[in-house]
Amino acid sequence: MDIVDLHVHSTASDGTLSPSEVICLAKETKLRAVALTDHDTIAGIEEALDAGKEMGIEVIPGVELSCSYLKKEIHIVGLFIDYENPDFCAELDYLKDTRDTRNEQMAEKFQERNIPVTTVMLKERFPDAVITRAHFASWLHENNFVSSVREAFDRYLNDNGPCYVPRYKMPCEETIRLIHDAGGIAILAHPILYKMGTAELTKMVVYLKKCGLDGIEAIYSTYTPSDETLIRKLAKENRLTISGGSDFHGDNKPYIKLGTGKGNLKIPYEVLTNLRNILP
Repeated sequence: MDIVDLHVHSTASDGTLSPSEVICLAKETKLRAVALTDHDTIAGIEEALDAGKEMGIEVIPGVELSCSYLKKEIHIVGLFIDYENPDFCAELDYLKDTRDTRNEQMAEKFQERNIPVTTVMLKERFPDAVITRAHFASWLHENNFVSSVREAFDRYLNDNGPCYVPRYKMPCEETIRLIHDAGGIAILAHPILYKMGTAELTKMVVYLKKCGLDGIEAIYSTYTPSDETLIRKLAKENRLTISGGSDFHGDNKPYIKLGTGKGNLKIPYEVLTNLRNILP
């Protein structure tokens, strides 16, 4: 069976492998196709596409966009993105600017606690990456301010942490429109992770479908069999196409492996074919 992974991160956002290293690993793992879906950036796509051509791996240009639904953060994955679309690129530049402002504010909070991290340091340590909380956490760990990345989040960076600063999130309706305008399809990422009850989750999926949502991740690294059954049921009821992915981040999520997740993930190529068939 040909296997794919349609939710993957690289050093262009908060992964630890470069885009070409991700594709090399996909080759070693015997995947047929990979979607590079870095957070709020398409900076790694050209490198991934070039590596895919060289190694015989099909690369789907993608992105994972953070957005808001009723003041709650959710993520929408865009697949088959026209990563050269000027309006799309301009919107991502704006989102990057809002991240930069937020990162400066978080750095100031750390400095007030005598932890001398700056955004300049982070950019030097993680060149070409979109700086996220994960990069702050890695820096804190590497410089012995915490014993682990998890401790960095628990002590400082969780949503209620003393150094956390909320950032601008595009409304979910605009996010779906942006993906469609760039020629892509919009997929609700890892819905189980939002920790909603079934009724609340159903209500959100129905609303997102009305906004143009195309698909939903029903196959995901951390899902239980009952989780997958629930999401497949929601997909069928709302005429959404199934997608799936590992959410691979390299060493930042060492328990998640490319293509196989926690060991049992298996996304058949048919999933990618079905998604391609709904392209506009």
